[in-house]
Amino acid sequence: MSFPLLTATAVVPALGAVATAAVPAAKRTAAKWLALIVSLATLALAITVLVRFDPDGGRYQLTESHAWIADFGVRYELGVDGIAVALLALTALLIPFIVLAGWDDADPLETGSRRWRPTQGFFALILAVEAMVIISFEATDVFLFYIFFEAMLIPMYFLIGGFGDRAHEHGEAAASTQRSYAAVKFLLYNLVGGLIMLAAVIGLYVVAGNFSLQEIAQARANGSLHMATSTERWLFLGFFFAFAVKAPLWPLHTWLPNAMQESTAPVAVLITAVVDKVGTFAMLRFCLQLFPEASKWATPVILVLALISIVYGALLAVGQRDIKRLVAYASISHFGFIVMGIFAMTSQGQSGATLYMVNHGISTAALMLVAGFLISRRGSRLIGDYGGVQKVAPVLAGTFLIGGLATLSLPGLAPFVSEFLVLVGTFTRYPVIGVIATFGIVLAALYTLVLYQRTMTGPVKPEVSAMPDLRVRELVVVTPLIVLLIFLGVYPKPVTDIVNPAVKQTMSDVHKTDPKPEVEAAK
Repeated sequence: MSFPLLTATAVVPALGAVATAAVPAAKRTAAKWLALIVSLATLALAITVLVRFDPDGGRYQLTESHAWIADFGVRYELGVDGIAVALLALTALLIPFIVLAGWDDADPLETGSRRWRPTQGFFALILAVEAMVIISFEATDVFLFYIFFEAMLIPMYFLIGGFGDRAHEHGEAAASTQRSYAAVKFLLYNLVGGLIMLAAVIGLYVVAGNFSLQEIAQARANGSLHMATSTERWLFLGFFFAFAVKAPLWPLHTWLPNAMQESTAPVAVLITAVVDKVGTFAMLRFCLQLFPEASKWATPVILVLALISIVYGALLAVGQRDIKRLVAYASISHFGFIVMGIFAMTSQGQSGATLYMVNHGISTAALMLVAGFLISRRGSRLIGDYGGVQKVAPVLAGTFLIGGLATLSLPGLAPFVSEFLVLVGTFTRYPVIGVIATFGIVLAALYTLVLYQRTMTGPVKPEVSAMPDLRVRELVVVTPLIVLLIFLGVYPKPVTDIVNPAVKQTMSDVHKTDPKPEVEAAK
């Protein structure tokens, strides 16, 4: 029996979470180092998966299949395609940086309060989320996927509600109330989406007789499983609704700004760069593969929703006074691009959407973590409380600028390539949608450059005059992310080579081919 590599990538952080939580209360530093070591071990396993994966091989590789709940046709089935491998690698890459960035976030409060924050619990919850996200990317049994799709809400709820940002202008009591509100809102939105999906999962079982993604897709392809048009559409809507909440897509997005605002910067990165990617990934893996005709039927409406997310998110980002809320609304706009690329039903659009998931994860992590370092120094999230930071902390300001430029998709940085592919792929089939979506790029330049101007340039405010520059630990967090943004901006081929074959198979699932140019090139 071969080594269960995919299982190991999820089991290692899960066991690490248990071990970290069990560290004695007085050994906070030991808990931090244990969490970091476990996250690095998980990264090593993810790299092994990446090396062993053959882009030109079978669709699902490194597969595992074992009986689980035989009476109901539930199996423990894992397998990865190129899209899952890319997101698995992204998740495993970001967690060590999240752990390092949050090194001091759960330490005892240094104010007059005697309350101790459970440091061990903070890092254990991060590792638990990592394990659940990873197995969500690997699961090829629909019921197995659903369990972890929902289970990850529990540790995220406690991370948002129990370990919020200390920088609150109205004091600790108000901060606690706001954290509780954000955590409950996050949980309720996602639980409602999950319950609707559960009904669709049960309906799928009634129609197909099992939960195996590969078996159902194969039966649909060869005609041995027929779904009535209305049945397929209702099942599609049940799945898509849950994924749109997680993504998040307008108008189901309102939980994200609250959750990111009240979370610590590392937890905010965990939300938008890791957890939310499960929603857009699932649209590709489950919606398009299981319900191809319904996906095409719903495409016009979904594209309009994605377009609204792009423009609406960017417009609200322009008017924000809070740094974290600005990044949250920017992310809503970026997720609009990802969903638009998926449902443009072109190979360029879907390749760009997958690449966008990876690049957005890196760029948002870079920007938000540097913003977190900035906020921890000043003790405020409000943009108006800053000014002239680049004169006293030039390295911090420089990394903040690169993260911001990546967010606006500057050519030469990684998000530009993915955004360009999404727009090209959309324009070839839906030119009006593609043209309007470019307005989001203009707005991105506006909110990013205004944010930098108001915080980093101008006269030095007295409150930031003694602000220290980035420390060694913070440089260790930020530098690799900046390097990756530049490397993938110049040379995205390592990622596109992995995801393109999986995208072609997804296009085949929905029986779509790329539109031919209206004017053929001269021979």
